[in-house]
This record gives sequence, C-alpha cells and structure tokens, in this order.
Amino acid sequence: MRAYQVSSSPQRLTRLTDSLVTQHRFMKKSLLYILLPFWVYSQNIATEEIALKNGDIDIPGTLTYPMTQEKVPLVIFIHGSGNIDRNGNQAGMPVQANYIKTLADSLNVRGVAFFRYDKRTAAAANLAKVSRTLLTDFVADVTIAIDRLAKDDRFSSIHLIGHSQGSLVAMLALDPRISKFISLAGPGRTIDRSIIAQLESQNADFARGAQEYFQELRETDTILDVNPFLRSIFAPENHAFLRQWITLDPTVEIAKITIPVLILNGEADFQVTVEDAENLQKALPTAQMKLIPKMNHVLKEVGSMTENMQSYSDESFPLSRTLVDAIALFIKS
Repeated sequence: MRAYQVSSSPQRLTRLTDSLVTQHRFMKKSLLYILLPFWVYSQNIATEEIALKNGDIDIPGTLTYPMTQEKVPLVIFIHGSGNIDRNGNQAGMPVQANYIKTLADSLNVRGVAFFRYDKRTAAAANLAKVSRTLLTDFVADVTIAIDRLAKDDRFSSIHLIGHSQGSLVAMLALDPRISKFISLAGPGRTIDRSIIAQLESQNADFARGAQEYFQELRETDTILDVNPFLRSIFAPENHAFLRQWITLDPTVEIAKITIPVLILNGEADFQVTVEDAENLQKALPTAQMKLIPKMNHVLKEVGSMTENMQSYSDESFPLSRTLVDAIALFIKS
C-alpha cells in the first residue's frame, strides 16, 4: 500500500482523507464485483452425476446447468486422444490442465448447460473388458450420451463440441437431434499426415519411420518391427485403431454437414495448427472460423513456448476468454 506523509497543512490533510475514503470505497466496490460472480455461481449452477453404459463399458459423466425455469442449450463435449477424464486430465500422465471442467464452468455462467464424461480409455476396468478399441467405439459412446440427454426436456437444443481427435468423432456422431457443431482444435487432415507433420518438426528420421509404418499398416494391417522411440504411437495394441483412423478424412466428413458449424483453433497450438482449421473451412465454406490469439491445445492463454508446455500440467493458467465468448455467442445466436 502507498505510504502517506501527513502534513500540517489542513488543506493537504483534507485531500489526503478524501483520497483514503475514496480508495476504501473503491476497494469495497471492487471486492463486491470480485466476489459476486462466485456467489451467483454457487447459488445457481446445478450438478448431476450421470452413469451411462455402452454394453459392458462404463461412461460416467457430469451434467452441470444453470438453475432456471427456462430451457437452456446443452453442450456435449467429446475429448481428444488419450485416456482423458471428464475434467481434461490424464491419469499417469503430466496432462493435468483441468481444461474441460474449466470450460464447463465458464459456459454454465453464460447460460449454457454442459455434459462431460470420462473417455472409455480413462478407466482401467473398461480396458480389461475389451480386446481392442476402434475410433467408431468412441462414436458409439457419444451416441449413448445423445440418446440419454435428447429425452431431457430441460434443454432447448443439443450441440456437440469435438476437441482434437474428438472433432472427427463428433462429425461421425452427428444426427438430426444435434443443432450445431463446434470443431475445437480439430485436425484438418488424416491422422497419418498429422502425426508425420508433428514428427517432422521434431526429428526427420522419426517422421520417415512413421511414414513407412503407416504404409505397412495399409498393406498388411500390422507392423512387424517398431522403433522403440515410436512405440507409444505404433505399439501392437494400437494397430487396429490406427488402421481404421487413417481411412477417415476430416475434410471429407465435415463437407457432409448441413447444420451450422464453428471452427476454432488457437494460434499458439503446436499440436493442431492454423492450417488444419483452414483446411476444414475450405472443405465447408459455409462454416464460421475463428483463430484465437495466444490459445494453445489445452485451451489456455499462454505467452511463450515455456508457458505453453507448463500449462499442460498446471491448471492455474487461464482459459482463453475469447474462446468462451465465441462458443457462447455461436450456441445462443
């Protein structure tokens, strides 16, 4: 706090007193503005735990929505690749950004309901129940969620947000019950081309190896000998999944969509680039596209590559407000 020296001048003392009173009033008013949104949130947002199942697979999720007598729009969020839970975190991995929950909270206070669920691969118990997982299994899980929530008359409309890999999953899950679709950091090329492009920026030899592995998958449905440095991508248990995934082109799928579409991508995203968003928009010229400055792949606002990397494991980095505003405006317009 600023230190004041008291003068013997009555006029100066009066000005000093007035200044302190004004600051006190400003601080009280500012404190009210800071606290009020949290008070409104705690009083007016409802939370429900919903246990969905797809056969033997458990898909637990959380539904949050504004408590109002009016119907509100509902978002179903479809996650990207990996064992991601409903909050945007990955057990056993440094990805602990909590970005899905933060997005849900931010949209709730803007009058949008939000359903988020644990990806089937987030639970070890699910992995023990199936011998393999395909991309179309993720599509079936989304359909289960749509079936459940489309019957809920508290919601005026249903919208899908597909993040990263989830963008393609959402495209494949669209049906007449969905009003609008948002592709959030969605690749604009087949997954083999995306992976090769990412590897090229890190190691040219790895990129060439990956290209050979994808060709081997196309020709033989398997890969006989995998470089240990690329095993996280091309492990034997991933072969069937990759073999199906590389046949699906997001630009082909998005071109089929007839409902309103919004394409969002962060300019600080080093996993899915601005070029990917532009590819999607070229495939569907009627889609809206917005590039968000300083936003990275986990939807956080960052100012450097160091912050970009840190934000994956530190939930204190702020979610992009521009992102939240763009989604809310699109859904409610």
